[in-house]
Amino acid sequence: MRKMKRIIKAIAGVSAAAGVLAFVRERAENFQNGHQPYGPYEKYIKRPLDAFLSAGALIVLSPVLIVTAALVRIKLGSPVLFSQERPGRDEKLFKLYKFRSMTDARDGFGNLLPDDDRLTPFGRALRSTSIDELPELLNIVKGDMSAVGPRPLLTEYLPYYTEAERHRHDVRPGLSGLAQVHGRNTITWEEKFAKDTEYVGRITFIGDMKIIFQTLIKTVKRSDIRVGREHVAGRLDKVRGLQEGEQGNERFVK
Repeated sequence: MRKMKRIIKAIAGVSAAAGVLAFVRERAENFQNGHQPYGPYEKYIKRPLDAFLSAGALIVLSPVLIVTAALVRIKLGSPVLFSQERPGRDEKLFKLYKFRSMTDARDGFGNLLPDDDRLTPFGRALRSTSIDELPELLNIVKGDMSAVGPRPLLTEYLPYYTEAERHRHDVRPGLSGLAQVHGRNTITWEEKFAKDTEYVGRITFIGDMKIIFQTLIKTVKRSDIRVGREHVAGRLDKVRGLQEGEQGNERFVK
């Protein structure tokens, strides 16, 4: 019992320190987009609470992280973590961390095979359970991300947003978000971005708690999950690039 109390105190201490540092840093930073926080929660509480909870989660979930890392190393090789630049708040790039879920299989010319051909059953299991997302807790502690917010998408998508959709980058991207609990990969890009901008305009503690609760339920049920080619929306750059090409052809014909 005493040992358990010491462990709990240690977790609380580390989490509290992370929260305090996050609060101080948040007050010192200046951001470019002119976004006005909806209320005191968004302005003063959200960031330190993110750091507090994610630091504690990293410690509590460390056995899961260690076992998953070992399985990834055995089944997929190294590196265990996959990192990729994604646009965050103010469209500033940061390195997002995930557990690796694909092999390095290549064709006869040394080129990587398409993603779906490199995604193994083990990798699909990681994605369908969202375990591959757990290293993003590091991004939350660092301040790159939030527990709740618009999901960080590919840098290749940046030229294809409308002006209204670009406001999804007025806040930190999230581990989960309003779009994720309203369809995730089963809805169109337009529906996703509508939910993102709706969230950015009204960030509240109750709203974030609802999204976290709904995320946990959907993760357990594995609902609204599509992997690889199963994604309904497809890649934004391909979809909107094709649309722009079709519109150009129409103007040429006219």
